[in-house]
Amino acid sequence: MNRKRFDAKNRKEKGKRITEAKAEEISPEQQPPMFSLRYLNRDYNLSQCTKDEKAAFADKIAQLSQLTWSQIQSQPRHGLGYEKIDKNVIRSSIPNHITNDVNLIAFRFCGKAPMVGYRDRAVFYIIWLDRDFTLYSH
Repeated sequence: MNRKRFDAKNRKEKGKRITEAKAEEISPEQQPPMFSLRYLNRDYNLSQCTKDEKAAFADKIAQLSQLTWSQIQSQPRHGLGYEKIDKNVIRSSIPNHITNDVNLIAFRFCGKAPMVGYRDRAVFYIIWLDRDFTLYSH
């Protein structure tokens, strides 16, 4: 049996394609944050969070995703903004790929409980969810 292969170039119905602006063309400051849990610490992760804390975490990410990094920087640190955290005060091991020139920042995800990580262009890599305030002295 001879099967025909799908060939996008020769298809009969050609519709409009939705194209997305290339992220490289837009300054990271003008982009909304993207969130990554790739490096989330096993001692400070979602499995330690309560149902309400998990819901607050999801809500905070949804709220932040509606703003650009530039807008976030103008927000209060205990609201939708963030604050820098000195690496010397962290009581957990810091992943090896985080070099001295990388700034750690904290967003509040549930009340004043911080999610701490770092920003690389438009991506915020979450390392710790400090739900019990033990990661650093507050």
